[in-house]
Order: sequence, then C-alpha cells, then structure tokens
Amino acid sequence: MSRAEVEKVARLLGEGDPGALRFLEALPAGDVRRFREQVTAVLYDGAPEMLDRIAAATKLVPAAVAAAISQKALGPRLAAAVAGRLDPGRAADIIEKLPVAFTAESCAHLDPRRIAGVVDRLDEGLVVRIAVTLAESADFLTMGRFVGHLRDRALSRILEQVDDEAVLRTGFYVDLPERLPQILRLIGDERLAGVVRAAAAGGLWEEALGVAAMVSGEQRERIAQLTARLDAPALDSLVRATHERGLWEALLPLVALLGEEDRTAVARLEALRAPEVLRGVVRAVVGTGLWGEFLPLVGVLPEDGRQVVADTAALLGDGELDALVREVDKRDLWELVLPLVELMDDAGRTRVFELPAFQDQEQDEDRDQE
Repeated sequence: MSRAEVEKVARLLGEGDPGALRFLEALPAGDVRRFREQVTAVLYDGAPEMLDRIAAATKLVPAAVAAAISQKALGPRLAAAVAGRLDPGRAADIIEKLPVAFTAESCAHLDPRRIAGVVDRLDEGLVVRIAVTLAESADFLTMGRFVGHLRDRALSRILEQVDDEAVLRTGFYVDLPERLPQILRLIGDERLAGVVRAAAAGGLWEEALGVAAMVSGEQRERIAQLTARLDAPALDSLVRATHERGLWEALLPLVALLGEEDRTAVARLEALRAPEVLRGVVRAVVGTGLWGEFLPLVGVLPEDGRQVVADTAALLGDGELDALVREVDKRDLWELVLPLVELMDDAGRTRVFELPAFQDQEQDEDRDQE
C-alpha cells in the first residue's frame, strides 16, 4: 500500500518515474498518505490568482462556450485547475459539454478534494463513459481517485464494461478504501474469481494482496477462499511472489482464514517445499508476530517442511523465542507448537523449555491443577 501511495505522490508532482520516490516506500502507508494530502494542499491551495480570474470569467459565458474555451485554449491540465476553482455545479455543467476523451484526460489533474462534489452532479451515463475511457487508456490511478465517490448503479454499469485486470488495478489505487467492501458486494463470486485469476495471469499479486488488506470480515474471506481454489501453478506463483517481495504479512492472514481442506492444499504446494522460502516465512513471522496465523499452516505442512520450520525456529534469539511462546500461550496454540518443539534438536528444545515465558506457562498450569 505504501507503493500505491508513492505512485499517487509521483503523479501529483508530475514525476514520470515513481522509482525516483521509492525511498518513501519504507514508511508506513498512512504516513505517505498524510504526506500526499499535504502535497495536495500546497499544490492546489497555492494556485496563482490567474486561475481565479479565469474561473470568474467562465461564469459570464454559457457553459458550452466555457467548454469550447477550455478545450481549445486551456488544455486538459489547465482546464482541470480552473474546474477546481469553480462551484461544483458550474464545473459539472461545463464538463457535460466537453468531449469524453478530453474530460478523462483532465480528470488526472483535478484537485482530488473537489471530486466528490463534481461527480455527484454529473449525468450517470457520462460518468460511466469517462470511467470506461480511463480504463481503456490504463489510467487506473485516476480511476482509483474517482471510484470511491460513485453510486452503486454507476459502479455496476462500469463493472460490466471493464475487464478483470482493470478492476484489480483500480482497486489497488482506490482513494477511499472504506468503499471497497461495498464494491466487492457488487461483484459476484464468479466475477471476483475472474479478478483473482487476472492477478495470477498478470503477476499482479502485490495488487491483489493490497486490495485484500483493505477489507476485512466476509469480503477478505471471499478473496482468501477464491484464491486458494486456483490451480497449483497459480498458487505457486503467489508464494514465490510473496517470498521475493517480502509480502508474508499480507498473505498469512488470508491463509489463516481458510478451512482445513484449502489450507492443506496450500501447504502441499511445491513452492512451500523450498527450504529458503520456509526460512523466509519464519523470519517474516518473527518480525510481525503473526505466529497465530502461521502455526495452523505449519501443522499441515509435509514433514520435511515442518522440520525446516523447527530448525529455523530453534536458531532464533532468546527474545524472539520468548515472544513466540508468549504469543502461543496468549492464543492457546500449544497443540500446534509442541509438535514443532519436538522436532527441534536437544539444544533447541532445552532453550524453549528454559524460556521465562514457558516457565510462566508451566507455573500457571500447576496453579490451575491445584
């Protein structure tokens, strides 16, 4: 999600290469989003007075004339800047007189804070045509700005006219993630399965995991289940992409939502038989504390996979092992972790049994028995 926010900042600044700002990806997505909002305020609130004069002049002529001036004299970028200085109703009147292609190009430069007011006043059919035009030009970032402000009926019509990859890429850039659950409700399981397949076919797993991270409950569970039912090569590509890009923090919560049959199918994947992948998962879990999400998967790994996890865990530092035991005790996951401890060598088992957290757990059990 930090990557999506960085790309939005790059667009605001007119930076054609988002890689120039990649150093920002190390920051939490929320911090980058707040920075983007500050950049937006600086850029649009500090606009030159000339724009206000042009905006005032447009009020003196019919909307059709103002549209002609916008198209012929101003161009998409300047026209969008002027629209941002107009009353939303007046801006909508002018936009409805412009060619759809011109409006779609202008949308990329409109003050994001003005989108809701303008979109709400546009004809639904025009909104749909603009969205389809943006999809055809692969401007998914701009679509992501607008989609959260659209009514359900317009969204349904747009979904009928854009392909699965466009749906996924737009979801990744959505500016109002709180609208995603409703958007997913408009997408039936068959269509959502197609979006998941598009992620596999296009190598868009980072985008798919980003969308899944923005929803919860029933909608996240739907994504998890539909993903788990892909064929083995597609799921192997997901595991490899997760390993290579360090995305375990996004994937493991999805795996934890699976039923035993689906979770077992994931555990049998060829990609999860690679020792370096399993060691990478353990390191990621240590950093994120997602033991509760990881251990159910470990329980259904093939024996050689469980051995790799046990050997890797046995080499963790005392503090990391102690955190593991405390998390296991907190979530009552002993039945999952004790078989793992049994696979450790003598030195590893001794270290676990001597941990303060393990000693505290044994003392608590003794008191309960008394």
